[in-house]
Amino acid sequence: MVELQKIDEGSFETIRRFQEDYPVKVGRLAKELGLRVLLKPFPAKISGEIRPSAETPSGFEININRFEKNTRQRFTIAHEIGHYLLHSHLIGGGIVDNVLYRSKLSNRIEAEANRAAADILMPKHLIQKVANDLRIPFSSEHVESFSEALQVSKQAMGIRLGF
Repeated sequence: MVELQKIDEGSFETIRRFQEDYPVKVGRLAKELGLRVLLKPFPAKISGEIRPSAETPSGFEININRFEKNTRQRFTIAHEIGHYLLHSHLIGGGIVDNVLYRSKLSNRIEAEANRAAADILMPKHLIQKVANDLRIPFSSEHVESFSEALQVSKQAMGIRLGF
């Protein structure tokens, strides 16, 4: 939760409310934060973007590649929420993230948004809850069970668990 400790207390508490059970309802979280999420037919190399929008309470909307897997879309939404919470002053006309979550911003900024996305979707207390509910240990052989429960990719969960 290191990245999320940098955000305002109200947004942090909103995220914590959405992390009471799994999987985190990331689309609803975005809406609660005043963001609109839309599915768009982006080319294969683009995962999503956050851009200004006069039609939302926050002033921003998130557009997600409709052709990507649900787990990828969920991570992209969380990644763009990370940009909104941590880097709204850098969004300007918009931030477009490719499939490697790279944009015109620095690698450091993109890494912060990735860590925020992991903090949103896979907080340690929810991983522990999954382990308790499924009666499984933290081990590389159970990455798939954790990823299915939290609706994230096996790769993202493996990274989160340190495997």
